[in-house]
Amino acid sequence: MTAQIPEVLRFESREHPMCTEPLEDYFALSGRKSPFASNCSANWRGYIGTWEIREQRLYLVGLEGRSSEDGELTLVSLFPGHGSRVYAHWYSGTVRLPEGKLLAYFHGGYASTYERDRLLRFEKGVLVETRVQRNGEATGADAEGDGEGYV
Repeated sequence: MTAQIPEVLRFESREHPMCTEPLEDYFALSGRKSPFASNCSANWRGYIGTWEIREQRLYLVGLEGRSSEDGELTLVSLFPGHGSRVYAHWYSGTVRLPEGKLLAYFHGGYASTYERDRLLRFEKGVLVETRVQRNGEATGADAEGDGEGYV
C-alpha cells in the first residue's frame, strides 16, 4: 500500500492535513457504495475532501473526485440540497492531524510518524475532546531547517 494523500481540515484558522477519512463512515453507515474511482495509488479512496470545524461541529465543505464513469463528483452532486457544507452527523471517531517533523516514514496508508499528533474526538459530528500526543523529537539533520513534516 502507498502512503495516501491526506484530506484537509480547516481548524483554528489554519489548514491541517488529516490522517482520517470521515466520509468513508458515511458510506459504511448508509449502506451506499462509494461512487468514487481511484485515480492513483496515493489516493485509493478516489477523492479529496475539505473539512472544517465550525461551532464545535464537523462539516464537509469541499469534495473533489471522479466516478468510475469518468464523471466529476462534487459536494453538491453527492449531497444534493445541502448547499455549500454538510454537517457530518454520521461521524463518531478520532481525527488525527500530524504535526511537526517527520520521524519515521512508512510507505502505506497514514502510518508515518510525526513529532506530534493532534487528536480530535467527535461524537455524532460534535467535537468533544482535543488532545496532543507527543511521539518524539527529530534529531540531528532532521531537526534542522524546514525539513519534512506538518506544522
